[in-house]
Amino acid sequence: MKIVISDSKSELGEHAATTGARLICEAIQAKGSANIIVATGASQFEMLSELIKQDVDWSVVTAFHLDEYIGISADHPASFRKYLKKRFVEKVNLRKFYYVNGENDPVAECLQLGGIINNFAIDVAFVGIGENGHLAFNDPPADFDTEEPYLIVNLDEKCRMQQFGEGWFKSLNDVPGQAISMSVRQIMKSKAIICCVPDLRKADAVKASLEGPVTPFVPASILQQHEKVWMYLDKDSASLLKSGG
Repeated sequence: MKIVISDSKSELGEHAATTGARLICEAIQAKGSANIIVATGASQFEMLSELIKQDVDWSVVTAFHLDEYIGISADHPASFRKYLKKRFVEKVNLRKFYYVNGENDPVAECLQLGGIINNFAIDVAFVGIGENGHLAFNDPPADFDTEEPYLIVNLDEKCRMQQFGEGWFKSLNDVPGQAISMSVRQIMKSKAIICCVPDLRKADAVKASLEGPVTPFVPASILQQHEKVWMYLDKDSASLLKSGG
């Protein structure tokens, strides 16, 4: 794992996007196309704004959506479909983007998306870490064993508090209790992982994920076992690490 600590969120985003774009271009050069996973949330703002500026032939890139709430519409302010359409999909000329639709039958949606992604080798996954250490919407204790690419998951209180605290919902009661999430094993199948984690509120989770044991109770700790991870932090999120901050 390569840990990169930046002075600001904007610098973090620029560094992460540059590395991610390089890895995508390397995949395109090697096989003529690339497949990626794209995350959402406040932690991804700066990275996505820089990624769309990179010199990438997006017309040969297929992208997959990481997670989505169950039961909210695509025009809801918190919809991750809306987030990605506005900040990424409409900005680049992708070959194909596979959204997670939380308004569909969630069991059927998981099966459909799982059947699709099983046909793709993912070159680069862009992810973040939640305040509770979650990876995608795999809250603790996460299922490290399932081979299913997409799961229906229950969102714990700390996760729901984070979504409310970031301003996506008018009240905590408005935050859905369930979501469709890409599984931990599916994320870990990615050839390379770019993880962007700014802000002081993530410092405890960063420390537990990088310096603690690998455990389902800190889902992002599994990234310690991946051979090719870039962890992009700012000084605040790295502040509790023994080696940084």
